[in-house]
Amino acid sequence: MIKFFFKWLVRLVVLAAALVVILLLARNAMLRVYLEHQIRAQTGMEAEIGSFSFGLAEPTVTIQNLRLYNPPAFAGTPFLDIREIHAEYDPAALARHELHVTLMRFDLGEIDVVKNQAGQTNIFSLGLATSLKKTGGHAGPSFTRQTGLQFTGIDVLKVSIGTAKYIDLNNPRNNRTQVIGIQNCVLKNVKSQTDLIGLSAFVALRSGDFFKSLLGPQNQSPGVLQLISH
Repeated sequence: MIKFFFKWLVRLVVLAAALVVILLLARNAMLRVYLEHQIRAQTGMEAEIGSFSFGLAEPTVTIQNLRLYNPPAFAGTPFLDIREIHAEYDPAALARHELHVTLMRFDLGEIDVVKNQAGQTNIFSLGLATSLKKTGGHAGPSFTRQTGLQFTGIDVLKVSIGTAKYIDLNNPRNNRTQVIGIQNCVLKNVKSQTDLIGLSAFVALRSGDFFKSLLGPQNQSPGVLQLISH
């Protein structure tokens, strides 16, 4: 189960980094509709943005109230409600074509796990693969090829996670909500996927059996313990 959380947290953090890059590269065309179009191109999902801004006096990027919606196979239902992505970056590193984030706040208000009438579940069918098709699933060579920037790390990452919902479009009686309630969990010197394993375990602990009940036996193997030990 922890391996499952680990993969998803990596994908969400990379998604946040990719959105920051989009804002940086689009700084001369700061229109909300343009940014929403770029997110759709990156993720294949419809997007709505409440607000975004660049700091004029300081190198900051802030996106607030970002909502991603599932594709038509899942009835266009909500998928992610991200209350805030705030990043403070090193402009000198950016001049060297490097993405060095000194501080990032990632506040995931809600994630909706949706099962459609065909029995497919969005987090397994999508796997957030479409959202990472231009980043390769990690901040490595594909990220560099697509953005022109070399990811060098996040000095301080603060993660908040609100609630998770399970929505069964075929049988609403199965719907349920799990409060995860993580506030400003701090991780330092995040440079690779393994730096998120501790956070993944924390999310798994706080979510109880909510996600575990959605996973098949193949995702709950003893191999997870080997992953944690590295």
